Amino acid sequence: MTEFFTTPEGHRIAYQKRSGSGPGVMFLHGLHSDMSGDKAEALDAWAAANGRAFVRFDCSGHGQSSESYPETSVKDWFADAKAVLHEIAEGPQVLVGSSMGGWLALLLARECPEKVAALVTVAAAQDFTEDGYFAALTDEQKTALMDQGYVDLQYGPQPYRIMKKFIVDGRDHFVMRDPLPLPMPTRLLQGSLDRSVPPDWAVKLFNHAEGEDIRLTMVKGADHRFSAPDNIALIKATLEALPV
Repeated sequence: MTEFFTTPEGHRIAYQKRSGSGPGVMFLHGLHSDMSGDKAEALDAWAAANGRAFVRFDCSGHGQSSESYPETSVKDWFADAKAVLHEIAEGPQVLVGSSMGGWLALLLARECPEKVAALVTVAAAQDFTEDGYFAALTDEQKTALMDQGYVDLQYGPQPYRIMKKFIVDGRDHFVMRDPLPLPMPTRLLQGSLDRSVPPDWAVKLFNHAEGEDIRLTMVKGADHRFSAPDNIALIKATLEALPV
């Protein structure tokens, strides 16, 4: 059953919480996704079958949560995730972050490691606002973005608007420009045919992060959704094999 709570920032966040044994598992969805995606649903069923506590939620501007997407950014989504971790989840959590959710999970692990029992990322899109979106703009588009506060890109029949806030807020939340200690067991899952997050981003993250128990699994043929049956099975097996 979907419930709601209000964060210190005033966002009304939709979430679902399953009681069970710990450490609980907390799922963080990707950009333009929500807590009802294939991976979230599969992990909820896994948690139910194994008696594990499980929490999932919609970031602001996504799903059933408040705020308009164009007006939100990683600053807001990280604040949402932090509020869920501290106010809704009980005890240390195993974070499972997909794409953008992987970036949020890394931020949580860096800021409050005492609340993170282990970390699993799926096609983590760390720093994607800069290394993905901004890096792909022309010099003229970058100037327009900074001068007028937005830039419209043509993807298919409808323009896609990127806000200045989206880029600028991202720069305050980089994880690849400064040391990234991950003292908890960390598993990085990545598909070789990912067209949204370059596979070499996972390799760069693996080399950049600091920790004694960090493993990278590159799955040949897997795409960004990482939702094929064998991909879902790998996420479950990864959770079950964690030393927590």
